Amino acid sequence: MIRAKAPFAPGRLALHAIAVLFVAAVSVTAFQSIPTLRSHYRSPSISRSAFTPSQLSRAACRRRIAGGLQMGKDDSKAISDLKTPEGKKENKAAVEGEFFEEPPAAELSRGAIPSKNWLGVKREGLRDIPVTFDDVCKAAYKIKDAVVYTSTKRNSGLSTITGTELYLKSEYKQYTGSFKERGARNALMQLPEAQKKKGVIAASAGNHALALCYHGGLLGIPVTVIMPTIAPLTKVEKCRQLGANVVLYGKHILEAKEHALEDERYAGLQYINGYDDPAIVAGAGSIGLEILEQVPDVDVVVVPVGGAGLIAGVALAIKSLRPEVQIIGVETETCASFSAALKAGKPSPAVTTPTLADGLAVPTVGPHSFEVAKHFVDKCVLVSEKQVAISILRLLEHEKAVIEGGGAVGVAALLPGGPLDIPELKGKKIVTPLCGGNIDITVLGRVIERGLAADRRLVRFAVTVSDRPGGLAAMVATISGAGASVWDITHERAWMHTSVDQVVNTVVCEVTGPEHEQKLKKALSDAGYPLLWDLGNTLPGFDKAPARFEGYRA
Repeated sequence: MIRAKAPFAPGRLALHAIAVLFVAAVSVTAFQSIPTLRSHYRSPSISRSAFTPSQLSRAACRRRIAGGLQMGKDDSKAISDLKTPEGKKENKAAVEGEFFEEPPAAELSRGAIPSKNWLGVKREGLRDIPVTFDDVCKAAYKIKDAVVYTSTKRNSGLSTITGTELYLKSEYKQYTGSFKERGARNALMQLPEAQKKKGVIAASAGNHALALCYHGGLLGIPVTVIMPTIAPLTKVEKCRQLGANVVLYGKHILEAKEHALEDERYAGLQYINGYDDPAIVAGAGSIGLEILEQVPDVDVVVVPVGGAGLIAGVALAIKSLRPEVQIIGVETETCASFSAALKAGKPSPAVTTPTLADGLAVPTVGPHSFEVAKHFVDKCVLVSEKQVAISILRLLEHEKAVIEGGGAVGVAALLPGGPLDIPELKGKKIVTPLCGGNIDITVLGRVIERGLAADRRLVRFAVTVSDRPGGLAAMVATISGAGASVWDITHERAWMHTSVDQVVNTVVCEVTGPEHEQKLKKALSDAGYPLLWDLGNTLPGFDKAPARFEGYRA
């Protein structure tokens, strides 16, 4: 069946058109008559629809003014209230988490621009801390294409030695050899465009300087590094090769930093702290996210501690997702600044002496880093120089990797005799980052020897032998018969006062361990040689030798 179309009705169409035009005109007039509504639509960041000025709170007025929004003339009362002491106090409490006040001009340094102080500034999140989990996530996303996503693999040899399921994260495989690239890249990318053109400055003797120079070059940002005169020459030259302006100044890192902040030649350059800048902490936190991706059922994470930037970021990231994971810090006995801060409840200076873990030798932890770390770190333990040397040796043997002292302290704490060689951790899945591999070759040689000595694989003793022909050969034959290898022999005649035909030899031998050492000692004793065993690192007093040595073998 075909239905006929309705006849055309021009009058009805005209009525519809008039109605549409009337509604549109009324809407435009209403929109123009409400200035706050126009402001609301121009600023999507305002979450509330303040359609009339009388509904605006003092804090809302302050936010609208700071955001550059136009105000209606009826807003003047609310604005004037902000000028009263009560209004200022109320407004500060309402909006202190949204704005940062620059320090007074009198507090600004004459040299480079100091890092902003975010302590006490309220941030959205679970805790009132200067770095949040959101900051870590943003940093991880920004830097993901510019840094190496390092592997985290179980080491079977070290797992057997420590009695744990030990996983090692290979941060030493970053281009410049340390985890510092993560924070440096994030900090550089957050700079305003104008500051990127002016450049940045930092005080560092090693890893932070290298990371900043490398990524500054990639991003086209001028970099100046102030390095103390004790900085290794290889690292100084590497920074220059990466295109940085390198200045040698000061006996230590503190003097280098003061020089950067006080010298007027560096005015306008942004100072980037290598362990306390919030952007540095957030970048380091990306390691924690990767650990949870690679070992999702991890039980414990053991982190080296220097200025506390690394452990702050890693602990924040991991505890935000898996609060039950235990975070343990490790620092050396020679510079226990984080332990001192935990005891005092705030960053406190610690006594510092030379250490194999020179990258961790920070006398006072960063205040921003500590403010974050204190909420998430379960405990911190100390390791000795001997334990650090052994851990470097163990990593050479079992990981086939050259790791600097600061990067090896996590393993040092877990090895037999270490502070984490405890029943509670046996069988647990443990991850520790090997956070740096920049160690001088000359230092590495000394460290290996110290490690062998600490591991009882190098023994040093004094033995009295005949000064007649064949006397030394007979003693060496006895050592050879015990299966030991002679590293060094020192022949001393001048300090022997009992017999002119006797001589004292200081001998260094290589053995396979404590049992082999005892076998060598027994062989020499059975052959009749007077011994002064286990001299360690102390030179023997041969002038007192006659009272210690008894017997004579022709």
